[in-house]
Amino acid sequence: MNQAPNFDPLAGAYRWMEWASFGSALWRCRCHFLSDLRGCRRALVLGDGDGRFTARLLETNTEIQVDAVDTSAAMLRVLVKRAGGNRERVQTYCGDARLWEPEGEDYDLVVSHFFLDCLTTEEIGTLAHRLRPHLAPRALWLNSEFAIAENWFGRWVAQPVVSGLYLAFGELTGLGVRRLPEYAKAISEEGFTLGPKRTFLGGLLVTEVWLGGAGQLLHSC
Repeated sequence: MNQAPNFDPLAGAYRWMEWASFGSALWRCRCHFLSDLRGCRRALVLGDGDGRFTARLLETNTEIQVDAVDTSAAMLRVLVKRAGGNRERVQTYCGDARLWEPEGEDYDLVVSHFFLDCLTTEEIGTLAHRLRPHLAPRALWLNSEFAIAENWFGRWVAQPVVSGLYLAFGELTGLGVRRLPEYAKAISEEGFTLGPKRTFLGGLLVTEVWLGGAGQLLHSC
């Protein structure tokens, strides 16, 4: 297992680094399915960074309780600050999600925006297997990620961009992973099926909802 990266130095600048690189694209990607999560009541948010998505989730769903897991104490402090008046509905856990042990069996939503790319395929499989007993039978898994299509755009645009990001974050945070994992395989092997999906920036970004129950309606959670 690779050592967990250290994102603490980026906590204050993360938002502006993102906007300088991709404008609003990553934000739109994260929030594309936000309105479809209104029925969810207990969410596990993995590696939300500076907490912008968690804050918006709390604003748009006034009933939801959030457990946020991140290795960065600095990022979690920013997340709680962003939650503002909704911070009482957030419980933070500073630790490695690969080792963290959840409690209870009623998470009906898992969120992993641009987080699984910090893990290997094997680590994602282990994580998904550990989380499954703690999820409601019809839980949703909302995931956003970089993607490399098998076409000219993937070869000449997406691949260099993704490689450059891994190189940069490796230098800045000590991230040891250097290639996108096969997260879809790991999630599907734990009984999730791919639901709605949307791509951005010519397919460089993808957001998708994985359904934990067959025939599930998206709004039901």
